[in-house]
Amino acid sequence: MKSGIVSLLTIIVVITGFVIPTPVSGELTMDEKEWLDKGYRYEKNGWTFVHIEGPPYERGFQHGYLLAKEIQEVLRVNKYLAKWYTGEEFEFFVEAAVRIFTEKIDDEFLTEIKGIADGARKAGVEVTYQELIAWNAMFELLDYWWPEVKDEEPHKKDRCSAFIATGKVTRDGGIIMAHNSWDIYAAGDFFNIILDIKPEKGHRILMQSSPGLIDSGTDFFVTDAGIIGTETTIGGYSGFDSTKVPEFMRERKAMQYAETIDQWVDIMKNDNNGAYANSWLLGDVNTGEIARFELGLKYSSLERTFDGYFTGFNVAIDLKIRNQECENSGYSDIRKPMGARRVRWKQLITQHFGKIDVEIAKEMLSDHYDIYLNKENPCSRTICAHYDLDPMEFWPERLPFSPQGAVDGKVIDSKMSKQMSLWARWGSSCGRAFDATKFLEEHPQYDWLEGYLKDRPTQPWTEFFSWE
Repeated sequence: MKSGIVSLLTIIVVITGFVIPTPVSGELTMDEKEWLDKGYRYEKNGWTFVHIEGPPYERGFQHGYLLAKEIQEVLRVNKYLAKWYTGEEFEFFVEAAVRIFTEKIDDEFLTEIKGIADGARKAGVEVTYQELIAWNAMFELLDYWWPEVKDEEPHKKDRCSAFIATGKVTRDGGIIMAHNSWDIYAAGDFFNIILDIKPEKGHRILMQSSPGLIDSGTDFFVTDAGIIGTETTIGGYSGFDSTKVPEFMRERKAMQYAETIDQWVDIMKNDNNGAYANSWLLGDVNTGEIARFELGLKYSSLERTFDGYFTGFNVAIDLKIRNQECENSGYSDIRKPMGARRVRWKQLITQHFGKIDVEIAKEMLSDHYDIYLNKENPCSRTICAHYDLDPMEFWPERLPFSPQGAVDGKVIDSKMSKQMSLWARWGSSCGRAFDATKFLEEHPQYDWLEGYLKDRPTQPWTEFFSWE
């Protein structure tokens, strides 16, 4: 953070009713000090908890200032990865994001993004709000827009495992929800933010996120409206409409303003651009109802129950989405993560039926049983994924020993939801450590990740709360 006696230039920019001071790096103004007094951060067991609050620009400024160094690092790594996977400089995606998305972002959330950029700059990190629009839209750009630009198959989307259960399935009859995020470790390293947002309007949100994002990205959240949610990406899917609203904004808007499952679904469906297509698992702790909402571009479906469960394993359940918007989904192929986890989730739910609570949910997320080989075998096919241990002899189109897999674990139940709290484990759901130096020595084919791949030590489960 830069400090000292600096002449400050304050440019007043009026955008659609919002008056936004754009600061230069240096000494804080009185207003900025007052804003920062409302926000705070702390580190615990691999996570960084960040609280922000207030009007859009002020909470954005808090976010950017408190996470400035992390924003700098997440952009450094993802700029490199974007170029590695596409050959294009990050500026190429910034131009696309500004052109495609900016006019479709509600003023409130665009103002928050601008506040994040200004807060980071005031803390001494050079970043523009245009870069942050691209970063917020990165999943949509790389996985959905770019394949259409290149006229190629959509990127593989075997990401995340999840379940939600209620009624007779759980020990107390309330809702239990659990999720782990899957990613290449170099990118997943940055989703260690527990972000507590208390907006001036709408509902308070507690969610997993990454520096500089206004939504979750990995999508695990609870709001003070009593709505909880998570998702798993729909694999084999392709579909994108650049004339519609980006997913990251619709999700944030749904979290902040929806008071029921139906309202949440309606916001997500309105002007849907098809990108980041997911099987959403949603719960209303006020009623005990849960739902699985699948959203493609052309089709969507909504299942709901007060007594049952839904799982997520990167395959669409809806037959129209799976057959008409997806290819090679792997629904019945237990050699692959999608089919294998579909079967394993059913086995685990049956095994623990009527007994599932927070502790059992943690165990389920840590599961290493490989149903294809019928043995304990941490690999790409297990609920807690470890691609770095998998030679991929049964999935030859994928690279062996890829440094990716489950990077966390999160669990919440109805009681915790009402307290705005959640359990989270950083590193991997099972706690297995990852030694980056040793990995690169053993697998020199991934030497292009030197300087970007980090150690992932064993961490304990940790409970986080939103506090007034």
